[in-house]
Amino acid sequence: MKKILIFLTIISLTSCTGQEFGWFIISPNNINGLTNLKFLLGGLTTTIYISLISIIISMILGFVVSIPSLAKNKLLTYLNIGYVEIIRAIPLLVLILWIYYGLPIMTGISFSPFVSGIIALSISESAFQAEIFRAGINSIKKAQWEAGSSLGLNFFRKLRLVILPQAIKNILPAIGNQFVYVLKMSSLVSIIGIGDLTRKANELVVTTYRPLEIYTFLILEYLILILIVSYLVRKLERKMKQS
Repeated sequence: MKKILIFLTIISLTSCTGQEFGWFIISPNNINGLTNLKFLLGGLTTTIYISLISIIISMILGFVVSIPSLAKNKLLTYLNIGYVEIIRAIPLLVLILWIYYGLPIMTGISFSPFVSGIIALSISESAFQAEIFRAGINSIKKAQWEAGSSLGLNFFRKLRLVILPQAIKNILPAIGNQFVYVLKMSSLVSIIGIGDLTRKANELVVTTYRPLEIYTFLILEYLILILIVSYLVRKLERKMKQS
């Protein structure tokens, strides 16, 4: 049934545009199409690496940023709020361009496109991760903190041994959603020349002049990748609930 619906959709699109589709451009049945497919898929590893590294760094940074929000000190709380609000207000594309083009001018420190993309994604995502960790930690009952204190644990040991294991179970769905978000937003790093999925598609469009077919395939690439990630996150979530 799904195949029939897809087929009918393609037919209707073709009739609406009045133009023939050039799917041969990415067809594995001919040499040029197979070459183009390999070229497009060549950006897959870059997209995955950038997304994975960025989400890991952003989780670490977000956790660190969330800790001051747990303190009773108002100054630390304001620092946390200030960081989160400022970073969330900066568009990711602007941050990528500023780190790659603006930072070397201001400080004399320059990074490769790959590193610049990771830095921008990590910083931008860290603000959201900080809020996720803060909400997850605050969702744990006060009695758990008191239980840790009765065992003679200091703040950080209570956080690591008692609070975080419980909080992670609560925030795992949100972290999974943010990983999907980072996967999609990683397409913006193509603007500084990183050879990810989007960059490869843009380059092929320039040489073949077939944007519809190539960008449709790009959508399918991201769709399949995100569906796989979503499935793995749900599977991990079920395992953690069982444990």
